Amino acid sequence: MPRADTKRAAKARAKPPARSPAAAPGKDAGLPANLRDKAYRAFTRRLLSQQLKPGQFISQRELVEITGFPLGAIRELVPRLEAEGLIRTIPQRGMQIAQVDLSLIQQAFQFRLFIEREAIALFTAAAPDDVLAELRGAHERVLARASRGEIDADLIDEAQRTDWSFHDRIVDSLNNAIISNSYRVNSIKIRLIRQSQTRLARDLVVPVMQDHMAVLDALDARDADKAVAALTKHIESARLRALGL
Repeated sequence: MPRADTKRAAKARAKPPARSPAAAPGKDAGLPANLRDKAYRAFTRRLLSQQLKPGQFISQRELVEITGFPLGAIRELVPRLEAEGLIRTIPQRGMQIAQVDLSLIQQAFQFRLFIEREAIALFTAAAPDDVLAELRGAHERVLARASRGEIDADLIDEAQRTDWSFHDRIVDSLNNAIISNSYRVNSIKIRLIRQSQTRLARDLVVPVMQDHMAVLDALDARDADKAVAALTKHIESARLRALGL
């Protein structure tokens, strides 16, 4: 090979490969996973704090302003939100936050029943006694304050956290990431419904805690059938409230 050709070949081998568009700085696909996850959490926080409303139309630029994350993170976020049913893209109108309608209520509660009934049956047999005592203690504290007439905004928030934590604990005890992640997305939808229709109010604090205590009684007795029946009754009551019945 002539010397000039040899030099050209050596230069070609030494030259770094051209950066693909997907890997270029500022491109969406180059964002670190933790930034995408943070953007997702920021979106769901705004959604559950009612800064974003069910049925609201919103642009990517507006999401940048609301969440405080760059446009690249928001662009990567949108397909995930669409896949999870938290937003939908409507041609010539833009992105719309999930609407709370009859279909969402029926589907979300049906999914919840399927998952939680199986989970509570297994939880009845497997839950350690100290975990059951911890759950019972949290509910008893709420009921004790309610019996003293302390049903204020602070107690309602505590009761709501106790309610959500109780159900999350049961499902997470399955140690199945696929189920827990799917249940988490469905819980966001349930909580959207609750914001407008079934979020714990003053007159619901005691009945909801008592529903949970019935489940806890069955758990303490290690009676799976009673636990399933008590939990089903509790979830069905929430579904009927969501439907306005």
